[in-house]
Formats: sequence, structure tokens, C-alpha cells
Amino acid sequence: MTTERETAVRSLVEAVHEPYLGLSMRDARALDTVQVDGSAVRVGLSLGFPARHYGPQLAATVRQAIETLAWAQSIDVTVRWQVASQAVQRNLRPVQGIKNIIAVASGKGGVGKSTTAANLALGLAHEGATVGLLDADIYGPSQPSMMGLAGRHPTSPDQKSMLAPEAFGIKVMSIGFLIDAEQPMVWRGPMVTQALLQLLETTRWGELDYLIVDMPPGTGDTQLTLSQRVPVSGAVIVTTPQDIALLDARKGLRMFQKVAVPVLGIVENMSTHVCSNCGHEEHIFGTGGGARMAQQYGVELLAELPLDIRIREGMDRGQPTVVAEPDSSLGRAYIDLARHTAARLARTALEPAAAFPDIEIEAT
Repeated sequence: MTTERETAVRSLVEAVHEPYLGLSMRDARALDTVQVDGSAVRVGLSLGFPARHYGPQLAATVRQAIETLAWAQSIDVTVRWQVASQAVQRNLRPVQGIKNIIAVASGKGGVGKSTTAANLALGLAHEGATVGLLDADIYGPSQPSMMGLAGRHPTSPDQKSMLAPEAFGIKVMSIGFLIDAEQPMVWRGPMVTQALLQLLETTRWGELDYLIVDMPPGTGDTQLTLSQRVPVSGAVIVTTPQDIALLDARKGLRMFQKVAVPVLGIVENMSTHVCSNCGHEEHIFGTGGGARMAQQYGVELLAELPLDIRIREGMDRGQPTVVAEPDSSLGRAYIDLARHTAARLARTALEPAAAFPDIEIEAT
């Protein structure tokens, strides 16, 4: 039988706002248990996204809410988390062992998509998730270099499957491991698509909470085919603030909508630049473009990331920001992106299922 004190605790905890889900603890269905024994309170919370470092922060927030009860003298709040598989496109089955595939895409090149994908993967791992990273940019594979794996090669124990090289606890697969760095990939679209599917399907990923796919830039045949044949739980669109980049990013967003892949949100990269000499901050590519696009399409603005030379320097030497400077403002920005992305994916399970749209091919 629920006591008055348990009811009071439950009411306070359920009213706490969870910032990454953007919901109250009640609407997030995050409150598992409430136990009250005299003046001792025990609360158990459960999240659907990784929270190894965030969990204690949330526990402290909940503890502060409970401390408003004068009689509560001993308060213990525990936070556990478990990543669940989310829905994928109709007629596709999830890849065995991989709970969720997240595509990181852009409408055009040069917006920092690969840098964002690498740091997103590392941010998820930082929070305790098991993560893989698939470099799907056949024409310009960059993840081997960015992840400090240049010159490495996958091994094959049975000549049928491949063991992916690992960096910072993440399994990484790329066509860049299989070709010479100077060799151009002069392939037509069907060859590219087949190569990517083989990389995905023949790699021994093991058990993953997330596989981050660094998609090729653009919205052509390769991107559309991958979106239709790879079981994707959600997509992240990377753009820069200027109008031309946003125009192309909109095309990428619409492509995922057409194939019934939820767009988890938008990342505005190179949002602002802070001078390393004088500290002056300037929006050199414009301001507010990502936020306006997110509002227009009813999706979340996951992050506004800066243009900073330290990001480029770290990626060039194979030490991504989350690994090189996890406690810096840059590292925290990417970790925050990872939390927002994972939480947004987890939130899809809390929302009413939408009917899958019919896909129509538009003549151009």
C-alpha cells in the first residue's frame, strides 16, 4: 500500500524535468521505484539512453527535489540505463547484434559531417554505450585517419567475415582500410552500394548499442539506396549556418523523410568562431540557420558546434576532441550532442507510432 510519504516523493520526482528527453520524469516513464522507510528515501530511475557520466548529475537534481521534504533525512537515488532497439524502415529487419543504426548525413561536403560522426560515436561510448563506426564515404574515406587507424587493416578469421580495427573502444570499418590511401575509387553507384552493404554485413560488429554510419555527402542514388536497404533507426543532419549549406541540408532531411527514417535532429557545425588570440566571437557563416531549419521541419536542434582549430588539429593527428579533450568546452559540446541524440532516439519509443508514408518517385 502506498503511503503518504511515498506519494509525496513520487510527485516531486515525476515533476523533475529531464533536459535531454525534454520531458518530465513522469512523461519519460523514468521513475522505477520509490521506497520510504521512516526518514530514509530510496528512488530508482531508468533511462533509455546511456548515462554513465550523466546519471550522477540527474541523481543530484532529483535528490535536491526530494530534500524539500523536511522529514527526508537520508536520500539515495540510483540511475540505471538500458538502450533498446528502435523501429526501422518498413520491410527491413535490424542487423543481428546491432540495436540501432544512426546515419549522420549532410546535403553537401565540407560541413564537418565526418568529424561530427566520429565525435558523436566517441561521445556515446564516453557515456557507456557499445558503439561501432561505419565509414560509408567510399569516394573520400576519412575515418581511418581521424580515428588514428591509418595503415591498419581488418583481419578475416574465415575468409567470409572481417574483424574491424578498434580505436578508443570503438570498432571502425571503412573502405579506406582495404585500398591504398592514394587510390581513387572510380566506381559507379551500384558498385559503391554493393561495397557498403558488404562492409556492413560481413563485419563482425558483435553486440552494439549504436552503429554510427558516416554517410556520403549529397542525396544521390547511393544515399537513397542505402536509406532504403540499411535498417536505420534515425538520422542526424549536419549543416553549417549559411544559406547554401542549409538549402542542401534540407534535401538530405527530406530524403530521410521520404524513406520513413526519423530525423533525430540537426547539428549546426561551425556555428561560431572564437579568435584564439583576442577571444572575439564571431558568426562568420551567419547565425540561427540551423535553429530556423529545425523549427521549420519540427525537429530538434541537437547542437551548435564551434569552428575551432583544436578540432581540426585533433582529427588530423588521430585524436578526436572527445578523446583528446573530454573535459574542455569542445569535448563537452560533443558529449552533450551524443546525449541529445541518444535521448531523442529513445524518445521515439515514448511517442505514438506514426503510419509509414507511401513513397512516391517524383519526376525531375
